[in-house]
Parts: sequence; C-alpha cells; structure tokens
Amino acid sequence: MDFIAGAIGGGLSTAVGYPLDTVKVRIQTERHYNGIWHCIQETYRTEKVWGFYKGVSASVLAVSAISSVSFGTYKNFLCTICKLRYGAADAKPSRLDVSLAGAAAGAARPVSKPKYHGSLHCLKLIAKEEGFGGLYKGCSALLCRDCSSSAIYFLTYSALCDWLTPAGKNKPGFLVVLLSGGFAGVLAWGLATPMDVIKSRMQTDESDQHKYRGLVHCARESVRKEGAKVLFKGLGLNCIRAFPVNMVVFVTYEAVLRFTEHYTNKK
Repeated sequence: MDFIAGAIGGGLSTAVGYPLDTVKVRIQTERHYNGIWHCIQETYRTEKVWGFYKGVSASVLAVSAISSVSFGTYKNFLCTICKLRYGAADAKPSRLDVSLAGAAAGAARPVSKPKYHGSLHCLKLIAKEEGFGGLYKGCSALLCRDCSSSAIYFLTYSALCDWLTPAGKNKPGFLVVLLSGGFAGVLAWGLATPMDVIKSRMQTDESDQHKYRGLVHCARESVRKEGAKVLFKGLGLNCIRAFPVNMVVFVTYEAVLRFTEHYTNKK
C-alpha cells in the first residue's frame, strides 16, 4: 500500500510544482536568463502558459513511479531494519534507521528523466543518437543527489512529526503533516541543489558536443566558467516549490494509508 500511496501523492504534487520546475531547469541549463522573473517573463512571452507545462503528462507518470518507489522502498526498508534490530517491524526506529531507509529510497529511484517532445520521442532519439548509455546521463550526479537528500528528507519529516505531535498521540495531525512535509522538502532541496545543477547540465549536454566527461568534470568546468554560485542556481526556486509540493505529497500519502487502515479494520 505504501507504493500506491506514494504514487498518488507524487502524481498530485506534480500539478502543484511543475511550472516552477520548468523555470528551475531552464535557469540551471540556459545562461541567457537573468533570474527567476526574467525566465518566467520570457517563457510566457514566447510560449504562453503552455510553455510552463511542456511534458507535464509524461512527468506525472514519471513522478508517480519515482514517488511510489521512493516511499515504498523507504517504508519497507525501515520495517526490515526495525525487525532485524528490535525484533518487530512496527518498533520505533532511531534517527539512524530513518536516515538509512531514506538513503535506500534515494538509491532505488529511477534515474532517467524524459525530455524533448515527450517520453517516447526522447527514448527513441537518445537511443538512436547515443545508444542505451545516453538514457543514463547524469546518473552519478542523480544518485549522489537522491541518496543524501532522501536521507535528510525522511529524517526531517520523521523528526518534526515526533517533535510537533503531542504526547499520547500515536499519529501526527493534519497540520503537523503539512508543516513537517513542507519543511522536509525545503531542507532536502537545499542540500540537493548543487548536485541537481550538475545533473541537469549533464543531461542536457548534446551528444555531438560532449562538453562534460563526468560528474567531477562537469562541476569543475561549471565553477571555472561561472563561479561557485552556479551550483546554487535555482536554489530559491527549489525551496519555494518544495514547500507546497511536499505538503501535498505527505498529506496524500498519510491520508491514503489511514483510509486504507480504517477500511481494513472495519472488515
């Protein structure tokens, strides 16, 4: 059920965060934008509202799958750790247990991201031009980003829920889930932004140019040409987008789990 709840939460959150994600990727990969507002203005001027939603249908499917794998892996890995360490899957985990489960969730996430006119068009062109390996551009940066940020993500959410939930209550309330999910997303993206920049640049590196030979080379060249601040392009936008998006993710996730649990108990 954790996989299904994660998929639903991830899909719904895409509608909230997709326009800002479009702006974020463009700022990170295209140097002619002077900032967030300039990117928004130019995108609207040249492509109108639809420009912010290019590829949204493929993204909903992709994010649903990623969120399903992430939350499902996290919960199952955490239950396994608790069973091995404490003898019961529902035992209270330590902060280290939560961090390890979060890192496992990040490592298990799919590593390819669609671009071009759609996922099928992307798959066809990349496979034709660059071979199967082209589908995994930025994989190393993505793995580094997701393992560390997912560990912080789930740890922050768990810690805030524990801290904000009154003594005697087994589960956090609606407002606690909203706030914990939002702040967990902001903190995770704050940590993940440098690797997210590198990942975006490696993914958009054209096959006939091959500017970057790998993660370290991409980071070194980007900093050499544009300064260390390049690694934090889109940081503000990531944090702004992360709060509402992750509020939706966790509230939906918890709601689906609790509804299922209530329905099952009634039987």
